Amino acid sequence: MSAIAADAFDDSFDAMGQFTNTVAGDVRNPYPVLAERRRAAPVDMTTEINFDGTVSDRPVCNVYSYDLVAQVLRDNVTYSSGVIRELMELVMGPFVLVGMDEPEHKRHRSLVSVAFRHKSLVRWEADVIEPIVHEVVDSFAERGKAGRGTAELVRELTYRFPVQVIAELLGIPHQDHAQFHDMAVWVVNVAANPEKGIAASQALREYLTDVVEAKRAKPGDDVISLLVQEELDGEVLADEEIFSFLRLLLPAGAETTYRATGSLLYGLLTNPDQLDALNADRSLMAQAVEESIRWESPLLITSRGATVDTELGGVHIPAGTQVVPNIGAANHDDTRWDHPDDFDLFRPVVPHISFGVGPHMCLGMHLARMEMATAVGVLLDRLPGLRPDRDAWGRDDAHIHGERFRSPTSLPVTWG
Repeated sequence: MSAIAADAFDDSFDAMGQFTNTVAGDVRNPYPVLAERRRAAPVDMTTEINFDGTVSDRPVCNVYSYDLVAQVLRDNVTYSSGVIRELMELVMGPFVLVGMDEPEHKRHRSLVSVAFRHKSLVRWEADVIEPIVHEVVDSFAERGKAGRGTAELVRELTYRFPVQVIAELLGIPHQDHAQFHDMAVWVVNVAANPEKGIAASQALREYLTDVVEAKRAKPGDDVISLLVQEELDGEVLADEEIFSFLRLLLPAGAETTYRATGSLLYGLLTNPDQLDALNADRSLMAQAVEESIRWESPLLITSRGATVDTELGGVHIPAGTQVVPNIGAANHDDTRWDHPDDFDLFRPVVPHISFGVGPHMCLGMHLARMEMATAVGVLLDRLPGLRPDRDAWGRDDAHIHGERFRSPTSLPVTWG
């Protein structure tokens, strides 16, 4: 089995820095502005702004309230997901699951959902996720043996472990994990450097070709082995369909879970009473994870396209309009949650919309929850007295930022 092409990534590239800077400016708190927009016009017709700052003729409809965002996401007929395929197929391939409509979407989702069956998730937690998190924490936990330990949890934990989990689940050889991670960064950040992103996507496809052939010849119990064997009414996934799905897993492994885990830790570290409560009662973990994902969704917006003239919230939307459901605004809708801008793991659990709703509800949501809970649990077990390193916190200006993608810039901590 061939290794990933060495010339497909750049050793001088600051992958962590690129991830940190994948934002439209250093927007620390978009929620007050989103709240104003939601109250003034839950459905707001405007025009698209081009990358050079000029105004396009293409109409755009922004949707801000929870109920209306949910309505758009549930209706895969009036609001097509095809616009996502247009954006992503350059690096993900032609079979982008999140950019499909019915009936194509249903067929592909049925075939690839084998990778996320409950029995697989249960085994993954003990056999894959926990060992990887412990291995990563091993790299800094020893610092606390002589007294006070310190670490920066974004660079040293949250950025590192999720893509290792995805690589292990896929059946990628351990010695290739580092290069696989670099490929993930370039593919996810194709907008920042299209040439590198496309080259990384091609190199990754070539690498996966060898992996898929090896798994087809000698299947194991990993995700790729499951995908090459799965059948639906006598049909199997073609190789290009498998490659597209595997490349689509990279944003989940290399971006959204990394961001969501960091925001959960930020919420706990900046609310020490809640951190102490969770440490004393781990049964609170599930609601802490849900509250964090609601409070700081790793991705604030998605996109749809109106297939027909329609009306939403009393506003006429012409066919062809790009419709932008604002997940962040929906999750901070004050008609649904009291004090929605606060992180509060004790609040009554009300379903959020960070994983979507309807046909495109995230297949990997249970895996993401499991990874987040495991990472925090291991830290609490192994780093007694975990708390913010206040000197470094101020020096590094640690905060959550981003206008589209949200996550902490850094998480300096101390323990012992």
